[in-house]
Amino acid sequence: MARKRKDPNEMSFLEHLEELRWHLIRSTLAVFIMAVVAFIYHNIIFDRIILAPKDPSFFTNRMLCRLGQLVHVPKLCINSKPLEIININMAGQFTTHIMVSLLAGLIVAIPYVFWEFWRFMRPALYEKEKRYARGAVFYSSLLFLLGVLFGYYIIAPLSVNFLGSYSVSQEVINRINLRSYISTVTTVTLAGGITFELPVIVYFLTRIGLITPDFLRRYRRHAIVVILLLAAIITPPDVFSQILVFIPLVILYEVSIWISSRVMKKHGLYGGDGGTSGPPSGGEAPHNHDPSPAGPAATPSQGEPPQTPEEPEEENQDMPDDNPYPPYSEMTGEGSVPDEEEQEVVGSDETPRSRKKSPPPGSHEEEDQQEKQS
Repeated sequence: MARKRKDPNEMSFLEHLEELRWHLIRSTLAVFIMAVVAFIYHNIIFDRIILAPKDPSFFTNRMLCRLGQLVHVPKLCINSKPLEIININMAGQFTTHIMVSLLAGLIVAIPYVFWEFWRFMRPALYEKEKRYARGAVFYSSLLFLLGVLFGYYIIAPLSVNFLGSYSVSQEVINRINLRSYISTVTTVTLAGGITFELPVIVYFLTRIGLITPDFLRRYRRHAIVVILLLAAIITPPDVFSQILVFIPLVILYEVSIWISSRVMKKHGLYGGDGGTSGPPSGGEAPHNHDPSPAGPAATPSQGEPPQTPEEPEEENQDMPDDNPYPPYSEMTGEGSVPDEEEQEVVGSDETPRSRKKSPPPGSHEEEDQQEKQS
């Protein structure tokens, strides 16, 4: 039997790996080029970007200080005293320079990286799926960059102020290591970018049926508690700073619920955690054609009297409660039915009647009976 000819448009597993390899190479090359640019312009990267959140002239620090003066809350003036950053390793500044350049290259090149991965996955999608996923690269890149800006301008200065000014004793002086400071700033910045990808993640998880809007609404209170704890940890001990971090994250969570609900309605998915149960939108519930006893009773035809259902005859019904005579077992103290050898037929109607049992051998009753017989 001749083998079917392979479709020229279909790729084998090794060809898919080869295609993925080239997408990864191009993405890595883009990150590397942006990292080289960041490495060259290190003055801008470090002096104006990385080390800026600790300075009192930083945009967020100045706005909060002005707001604190208006509302007479001096605690809002954060980072009023710049941190003293030191380096204790011989190659510390050089390795930090390389690490920061790579992170800057990744952040700048992230839209191109998303686009490369989209190009790899697009041929495997149907036309309908391509239409639904249209704009995924744009929205993913936009949300990531918005999250990076939120983490850099909001979370980073608040975290630097709290962690840098925290002291267990007045005798301990904070001298922050360069690697520790940069690790804190870059961590909260990237965490903000990843957190803002929540709507995109919720969209795809809803499409594959792993989460539903009912699930997100049910755990809304838990999410609010987690967000409050996060805002309390990374902000100074004042209510305004906590609200400043809390409100955008809650809005992001509510937007995710709205996106999940819209996906469920658009694709006809219903139900709670199960996912796909329920009637279609705008339709009616199907009629029950099963002629089961639980269904509606059939109306009798015209001219025929209604028939009342006959009650089934019960066999061996128990004695009613108002019977004045006790049961046989209580009269004799034995089983409910007498032995065959203890019944005798009386008259022609063969009515059984119980008789006394013969006394056991060797008893006084047996000797009395023998004397009467003699």
